[in-house]
Amino acid sequence: MLSPKRTKFRRHHRGRMKGKANRGNTISFGSFGLQAITPCWLNSRQIEAGRRAITRNIRRGGQVWIRVFPDKSVTMRAAETRMGSGKGVPSFWVAVIKPGRVIYELDGVSEEVARTAMKLAAAKMPMRTRFISKDLVTN
Repeated sequence: MLSPKRTKFRRHHRGRMKGKANRGNTISFGSFGLQAITPCWLNSRQIEAGRRAITRNIRRGGQVWIRVFPDKSVTMRAAETRMGSGKGVPSFWVAVIKPGRVIYELDGVSEEVARTAMKLAAAKMPMRTRFISKDLVTN
């Protein structure tokens, strides 16, 4: 699964997910894409599950680009731990997704195949998404 090789800091603040994505919101590589409509934290497991769903559906025909990377660590405290004693250890990695962010891109397949593949990937995602294509200009 996806995780950074090294980071400057081991633990992150949670932060707020407000506003829209001002980068990564257009199709750059492929012809079709899956775009987020609502904000969320996208787990590295969820990113991999979506990628597997797409590649299985297109039968390794086209090319898939993953446009997000989980670079934020989420910490968990041990069960039944008293207050104090610091922040927990990093448990998993997430990508912060804002509305408008393109998550996957796809090329080399027909539009109906791409639509079904992205629909399967959208079922694995924790947020609402929409299918976009290169000729359809969206922002």
